[in-house]
Amino acid sequence: MSLLRPIARVLTGSTYAVLGWEAAREPGARVKTAAGTLAAVRKVVPLPADDELIVRANGAAQAVGGALLALGVLPRLSAVTLAASLVPTTLAGHAFWKEQDPVARKTQRIQFQKNVAMLGGLTFALLGAEHGS
Repeated sequence: MSLLRPIARVLTGSTYAVLGWEAAREPGARVKTAAGTLAAVRKVVPLPADDELIVRANGAAQAVGGALLALGVLPRLSAVTLAASLVPTTLAGHAFWKEQDPVARKTQRIQFQKNVAMLGGLTFALLGAEHGS
């Protein structure tokens, strides 16, 4: 069992590290996708006006958090940081309920559910970190 925990951390963390790095380096269409959600959030939270900066920062947080989780360094803080970045990413990027086209709706629902599962994995990482693993 002790070997499974570090393997699980590497499998979970590496996904965030790779995808976060890509988002930070080349945010591309993510900026347009996030614009509506960021505009809504700005009504209650003072965020910078630069959507690209926020998308890059979120990607950087995921890259660093994922790398730290994979390495087992500050796993609790890493899991919390990743979860905090995953929620807005999921709401902005996979709002299947807004899709009219059935195929696009199904694709976005699958991606939404995948992110929910990733959030579950982060919860397990957080619980494992509480027990000194």
